[in-house]
Amino acid sequence: MSITAKESSATEPGADGPRGVGPKSGRRALRPGDRATEGITLNVFSHGFLALWAVLIVLPLLWLVLSSFKTDAQIGGSALSWPTNWTFDVFVRAWDKGIGDYFTNTVIVLAFSVPLTMLFGSMAAYVLARYEFPGNRFLYFFFVGGAMFPVFLALVPLYFMVERFGMLNTYQGLILVYIAYSMPFTVFFMHAFFRTLPTAVHEAAVIDGASHTRAFFQVMLPMAKPGLLSVGIFNALGQWNQYILPVVLMQPRDNSDPERYLLTQGLVQLQQQQGYASDLPVLFAGVTIAMIPMLVVYLSFQRQVQSGLTAGTLK
Repeated sequence: MSITAKESSATEPGADGPRGVGPKSGRRALRPGDRATEGITLNVFSHGFLALWAVLIVLPLLWLVLSSFKTDAQIGGSALSWPTNWTFDVFVRAWDKGIGDYFTNTVIVLAFSVPLTMLFGSMAAYVLARYEFPGNRFLYFFFVGGAMFPVFLALVPLYFMVERFGMLNTYQGLILVYIAYSMPFTVFFMHAFFRTLPTAVHEAAVIDGASHTRAFFQVMLPMAKPGLLSVGIFNALGQWNQYILPVVLMQPRDNSDPERYLLTQGLVQLQQQQGYASDLPVLFAGVTIAMIPMLVVYLSFQRQVQSGLTAGTLK
């Protein structure tokens, strides 16, 4: 009797054996073919979503560039119409209407703000990541906590602070504000990256007689190049597209004060100056001129950005 009971229990659907996957499971075990089917379904879904996302990003940019070659009548007509006049006169006209000055001002500001942000941010992140001292965690969270406050909350005190230093409508005033505005993210990103670098290399440099400054600039900083490129691209994109800070800090104080508008300000100024006699191709050409540099930079360094992001998450 007992033998028969054991044999019958072994053949039940819930028992261990070829028909079950466990003592309490009645489902069939996944076969290699089933797993392959699930993998194919997941790949189709993910690739389809990425393709849809690419279309949503590329089509507006393509429409923007094509509209630069159209006339006002064509822009007011069908949005899908093809340009009939493929000349670059509209870009020259946009450049002469002020886009050239706005572009130059933006390049001047970013030529100083981005490198200085990377220098100061990487130095602070390196010290916080590699050295233990009282108040280390407090300083780290002090830097990172700056990312929690929107810039809109600090516009009024920031305006009066910059005015007190006599730096309103000056390059150096906006550069200092850009550096402070970008420091939290830079310190947060580079802190995680410096912690992944091997300690033995730094120790070997110190044993060979290198000072802390020399070990940082000649040993550790070159090793952190992927992270620097990644966070540099993000800072350049954010500062290039910044609008509210230039509007507040780069306004002429009187008629004798020259205009130092940046691209984001200049495009709005160009649109307001047109009034009812709008020249939409010039406006589209100005937006295209503002878009192309950052697009070229990102496409040129996209592999470095991806490698920097993945390297900063691995230990």
